[in-house]
Amino acid sequence: MAKLIFPDNFIWGTATASYQIEGGCRDDGKGESIWDRFTRVRENISDRNNGDIACDSYHLYRQDVELMKELGLDAYRFSISWSRVFPEGKGRPNPKGIDYYKRLTAALAENGIKPVVTLSHWDLPQKLQDIGGWANHDTTDYFMEYARYMYKELGDSVPIWITHNEPSVVTFIGNWLGTHAPGIKDFSTALLVSHNLLLSHGKAVKAYREMGLKGEIGITLATSNMYPATGTAEDAAAAIRSDGYWNRWFMDPVLKGKYPQDMLDWYAGRVVVPDITQEDLKLIGLPVDFLGVNYYYASSVSSDKNKYPLELTEDFIGQHRTEMGWGVNPESLGEFLLRLHKDYDGVKMYITENGAAYKDIINREGRIADDNRTDFLYRYLTQIHRAIQGGADISGYFVWTLMDNFEWAYGFSKRFGLAYTDHLTHKRTIKDSGYWYRDVIRNNAIETV
Repeated sequence: MAKLIFPDNFIWGTATASYQIEGGCRDDGKGESIWDRFTRVRENISDRNNGDIACDSYHLYRQDVELMKELGLDAYRFSISWSRVFPEGKGRPNPKGIDYYKRLTAALAENGIKPVVTLSHWDLPQKLQDIGGWANHDTTDYFMEYARYMYKELGDSVPIWITHNEPSVVTFIGNWLGTHAPGIKDFSTALLVSHNLLLSHGKAVKAYREMGLKGEIGITLATSNMYPATGTAEDAAAAIRSDGYWNRWFMDPVLKGKYPQDMLDWYAGRVVVPDITQEDLKLIGLPVDFLGVNYYYASSVSSDKNKYPLELTEDFIGQHRTEMGWGVNPESLGEFLLRLHKDYDGVKMYITENGAAYKDIINREGRIADDNRTDFLYRYLTQIHRAIQGGADISGYFVWTLMDNFEWAYGFSKRFGLAYTDHLTHKRTIKDSGYWYRDVIRNNAIETV
């Protein structure tokens, strides 16, 4: 068999999020987050569960580090629960909250695993939502103060920092469609949220530079390749518009210092566009060290005059589907990464999330024989290698996710993990895909078939 060898010093890891794994929702002075509140309305979650206990990683984090060590991970991407550190989102920090993250970071270091820290993975403190959340400009300053505190407390022990995870999801799924916390359904509010999220990112980057820390800082964006559903001019324009609102609306301000003009023109007269100043754009466009790319599937886009305000419909494409209903489209990732390389001046990238949910079971031998997930990872990693060979600067890959966890509005009904989690006992069992990934890490390569 031939091997596709990855660059020297390529980072192999997994990713998680605080609300999805930690539990301990009221332990040691933690404050309420918007997801604590959102899941209290049982109809918001498909299986009517919540993340109060989740995977209990707040108490079992040492087991999790042992799991990572067994998988041979180079790095572990996790997020901070803002409300665990600042129960009210601002003001006095909670010493027991920061102590948890210090212990976790130290345990990772002891086992040779790089901590990759995301400051905000959707779980805004509820106290800040009560005064407007991300639609309140003041929240951008509260985020900067929180970021400064985390930099001070964890400092150079964290080599890679991520300001926000998928601001587009917070913006459009949480504040326009309302199917994620905080459950608001207003497009103009969503656009204001998007701008304040990006502004808070810029302020956090500025603080990081001012403090003279030695690591890297960037942002992670949800991305998807958009294809016209047909050959019509209307569908072609809709696909460009879909790319504009989901991808370029967040990439261009960060990497080019400006919002895409075609989207500003489209929104004008249809919705309320936030006041965007040159000072804001200067902050948002401060240079980052990398772009985090989360990628799962491609979309087919058609023009739809009845869909206000974007006038388009998106559908998943592909013969093979995951348990989420998402298409398996590895070639689209290779194309997308080469496009990012071209359009954004060779930007350095980490693939900060990629993975698949399948209906896993433990068989009579005690194994989780999830060949479908292994095949998914193989196909997507092959395309990442293709993009690297094509010149794209891709420095690491993080599987979503380390272990089955609380999958937001889907509750515990979807399993993405490299390890199977028994949601009653919290026992973690490595799946076949996890052992396959361990071999990839050991070899810094995938064997082609």
